[in-house]
Amino acid sequence: MLSLTCVFWCQLTLSIILQPSTELVAAQSVKSGFDYVNPLIGTTEGGHVFPGASLPFGMAKAVADVSSENQGGFSSDNRPVMGFSHMHDSGTGGAPSLGNFPIFPQVGCPNDQLNNCNFMQKDRTASVVNGSIEAHPGYFALTLNSSIRAEMTVTNHSAIYRFTFPATGSNNSTSLRPLILAELSDLPNTRSNGSITVDPDTGRITGNGTFEPSFGIGNYDLHFCADFKGARIRETGTWRNNRAGSEPKSQSVQADGVNNSPQILPAGAYTWLEAPDGHNQIFVRVGVSFMGVNQACGNAEHEIPDFDFDGTREDAEATWRTKLDVISIDAGGASEEIQEVFWSGVYRSMLSPQDYTGENPLWDSDEPYYDSYYCIWDSFRSIHQLITLLDPLSQTLMVRSLLDIYRHEGKLPDCRMSLCKGFTQGGSNADIVLADSYLKNITEGVDWALAYEAMLSDAEDEPANWALEGRGGLASWKSLGYIPTDDYDPYGVGPFSRSISRTVEYAYNDFTLSLLASGLGHAASASLYATRSKNWINMYKADQSSTINGTSTGFTGFLQPRYLNGSFGFQDPIFCSPLLNFTSCYLNPDGHETYEGSSWLYTLFAPHDMAALITLLGGPAHFIRRLDFLHEYPGLLYLGDEQAFLTVYLYHFAGAPAKSAARIHSYIPSQFNTSLNGIPGNDDSGAMGSFAALSMMGVFPNPGQDVYFITPPFFREVNVTNGQTGAVATIRNVGFEGDGAGLYVQSARLNGEVYGKNWLKHSFFLEGGVLELTLGRDANSSWGTRVEDLPPTMGGWNGSSSRPMEEMDFRF
Repeated sequence: MLSLTCVFWCQLTLSIILQPSTELVAAQSVKSGFDYVNPLIGTTEGGHVFPGASLPFGMAKAVADVSSENQGGFSSDNRPVMGFSHMHDSGTGGAPSLGNFPIFPQVGCPNDQLNNCNFMQKDRTASVVNGSIEAHPGYFALTLNSSIRAEMTVTNHSAIYRFTFPATGSNNSTSLRPLILAELSDLPNTRSNGSITVDPDTGRITGNGTFEPSFGIGNYDLHFCADFKGARIRETGTWRNNRAGSEPKSQSVQADGVNNSPQILPAGAYTWLEAPDGHNQIFVRVGVSFMGVNQACGNAEHEIPDFDFDGTREDAEATWRTKLDVISIDAGGASEEIQEVFWSGVYRSMLSPQDYTGENPLWDSDEPYYDSYYCIWDSFRSIHQLITLLDPLSQTLMVRSLLDIYRHEGKLPDCRMSLCKGFTQGGSNADIVLADSYLKNITEGVDWALAYEAMLSDAEDEPANWALEGRGGLASWKSLGYIPTDDYDPYGVGPFSRSISRTVEYAYNDFTLSLLASGLGHAASASLYATRSKNWINMYKADQSSTINGTSTGFTGFLQPRYLNGSFGFQDPIFCSPLLNFTSCYLNPDGHETYEGSSWLYTLFAPHDMAALITLLGGPAHFIRRLDFLHEYPGLLYLGDEQAFLTVYLYHFAGAPAKSAARIHSYIPSQFNTSLNGIPGNDDSGAMGSFAALSMMGVFPNPGQDVYFITPPFFREVNVTNGQTGAVATIRNVGFEGDGAGLYVQSARLNGEVYGKNWLKHSFFLEGGVLELTLGRDANSSWGTRVEDLPPTMGGWNGSSSRPMEEMDFRF
């Protein structure tokens, strides 16, 4: 019996617990970045975002797979679910990828007859109950029209599903005896050889298959291991086409005519269970591995030993919180929608590349191995820069992985997925990622001498198939200074197209090589490649005009096709914009001379040589008018292609940073918002997300250089904790208006000192400090407009005090 004293004090303590202070309530109600993430943004109308459960850069990615528009597995447009699979990519175009070995639960088989269950995808699909979808970092759930609630979470190599079944069958003829099948298939239906086995005592299903990548050549072998918990095993067996049987317990299938299998036959195994105990829940744990079935089982047993769904989810969510918490913001009245766009963009930038360390059967190495680079042509512009800011350790591991690929395969990749070489879209743009990382202190364990060797190989040695790696047309590049249209190239093979876009990309690739060469003390090489980086100008035709619907745009001077004999051809400057034949410049032999964009766009790509470009195009005022026309004429520019990113910030080079600020505020939230189709185009593995996030932080990179363009953050204050030094960098808006009205910098201070430059170096984030931007509504502010305030350029700005690029510090 409690004493009276204890009763009094216990009641008092209880009253304090039950009546928390106002301050405590307020603290508990504050939302973190994690709470603002909406994984469903971009899951309709071609966004192809993966909305399922993943760890940051995780290999296992679990989600419900729908019947079409399923590049990311799931699409939020009412398509039926055909399975739940454990590996995916996010935001890719083209064919779907991965989605291997889907499982599918059924309440039971009507009339308790095995073959009354549905095994074929077209027969077993189930629609999603409206309003039932729930998605958070590390977790995804929905309810099928069979009344099965499907939840999933992951570790790095394994997924665990919790299927909650209705108390009785879905109709009078169906008893609650769940059947869960696994299928030897993938989303693009590329499986050739495959085998599957089910253990009659435990119900464990193991299998493997040979599959093709979605944007490359070759094939890969993948293995899986599925275990069950929650009910006694009733029966096990295998199935093929639409029929199943308890014998045999294993089967193999091939798609090459062997064993009378001339096509990719639907096939798999099943585990049929008795009614679940307790809460009518069945747990399915699936491990995956590129190394073998034993490793797939070992991954699952090690990572989720006790089928602890809630614990696994909590661990996944804690991992995401740790990653996201390196940023903190003071929203200062910015809307909930703006915060959701920002945090969701940060989140999507951490889905890929994916950490396959320990899962690479191609060579033995102690180095990390990352995969799913879709593609570096997309990611070099903003994804790796955001990762460098927020997670420099992961960026370091990715750089080391790229170098290990070079070490064992002889070339850096431009695109890579599922252990296979992907297609090269433009230049050798891993060069830009390496140079960017070098300049931003990514050093731990990185062999920069090897990186220099790899970049030299890209610049000098043409591979036999430059459709997959490296550069083509190097003989012409070295002798003529451009990639000719209809080039003569007996040294390698690849699609002889994209002469304009390859020329400007090769030029910039050479420039980034010159930066690394200079930093490593190779002065002669630095000079050679800096000179070659001027080659972009050799495709420029000064008298080329541009018309739209027969009316002159008022601008002349565009990059044009150029032949081996030096003469120019013609490609309408608006060709391959939304205004004219938008889809005519893809990666095929007839893809024309620019890639996924127009000459209007590519004429502006000389990020290292902007003084020369602006002079060539008529000087700063005319350059600004040209940029305005590009952004404002309906359909001329498509922000859904990553080449458009930099054009938003080119105003900085012309002394008009206020224009850059106005442009980004016009694109966010008009094209980046919280709707299900809230990104332009597909996400390209987080490219759109990283573009939005960096822009909203107020520091967008000039990729491959130690330059961040300054525009006001979309919040009162942004704080970033550096993962290498622990220092905190703060960007603070003074006079911030939550509605974004006063978005022009009137003056700035860096660590208390007047700061006139419209750009920053990475040392700000390494060393920490405070950048304070005083805002106002005057778009004609003089801040950042003087010649000495402009970002660096080759040769400097007309002999001004702005240092030329080659004189800048290269290391910290």
